[in-house]
Amino acid sequence: MDETLLLAAGLDKAFIGVGRRCSQPSVAVYSIPKAIQILQQDGMTEDEAREYLEFNSIGAWVGARTPIWVEVMTIDEFIETENDV
Repeated sequence: MDETLLLAAGLDKAFIGVGRRCSQPSVAVYSIPKAIQILQQDGMTEDEAREYLEFNSIGAWVGARTPIWVEVMTIDEFIETENDV
């Protein structure tokens, strides 16, 4: 793992690890809830922080090394979320 990771500026405490896939570059992995907490500490509301993250980070493709953003949930929570759509 000698590759350079793309890191999200100002969100070091939301970094939770490195994602690896066969024959693909390693990518930084971030916790969405932790990132939201950091943005709230900077003065945003929870809704503002989520919207900011969705637009500026989660929704931004910057190439093969684009970080992964994780919303931790159980399989039951995932299924429930999918059924709500």
